[in-house]
Amino acid sequence: MLRLGVNIDHVATIRNARGTPWPDPLRAARIAEAAGADGITAHLREDRRHISDADIDALMEHLDLPLNLEMAATAEMQRIALRHRPHAVCLVPEKREERTTEGGLDVAGNDSMLADFIAPLREAGCRVSLFIGHEPAQIKAAARIGAAVVELHTGAYCDLDTEGRIAERDAELAGLTEGAQLAAELGLEVHAGHGLTFDTVGPIAALPQIAELNIGHFLIAESVFTGLGDAIREMRRRMEEARA
Repeated sequence: MLRLGVNIDHVATIRNARGTPWPDPLRAARIAEAAGADGITAHLREDRRHISDADIDALMEHLDLPLNLEMAATAEMQRIALRHRPHAVCLVPEKREERTTEGGLDVAGNDSMLADFIAPLREAGCRVSLFIGHEPAQIKAAARIGAAVVELHTGAYCDLDTEGRIAERDAELAGLTEGAQLAAELGLEVHAGHGLTFDTVGPIAALPQIAELNIGHFLIAESVFTGLGDAIREMRRRMEEARA
């Protein structure tokens, strides 16, 4: 079964806009679980713009679902991950000035550093995932350094769809398709995510090599109108329809 990981970062974004305890990301995680999510993703950024250290503490203590901790490959974040030992750690590129994650990690250009960085995480029992583009060099490097998972960046595909640039969108989808095939051939578990919506999830969910989709911003946005539980159930319905 294709798994759905729900990213709760932007529940924390709304909370932090007013400096109140509400809405509570842990409560959102529990609603996601009740609605059929298979896991929860939270990105602890270096600048703490949304998810906080206290959120990670609460999720680790009270969450029944597996936690996928997204983070930059820094010494501080490694210490936090080793202290908590979440089910999964997904390494992402991070820039202070960006609104959201732009592009994937350059694994091929930093393979030695990343191999050293992920070794203690693997020894601690965390499944290490690398958030990358679909370029073959990046996928091969991820396999070479010992990552268990690659998460393919679907942001460009989604943006091209929104902009109505259909030929370019289809070319990007073809690249993601080939990337998923290559990753699976190399023994990597394949995930995908970033920017997925009800309208764009189908072709990605249909790729047989993909085991998990991680979706956040759109679900939180849709929940304003329908409620988080209903938004998650509809996303899962569309995923399962596409996979079937």
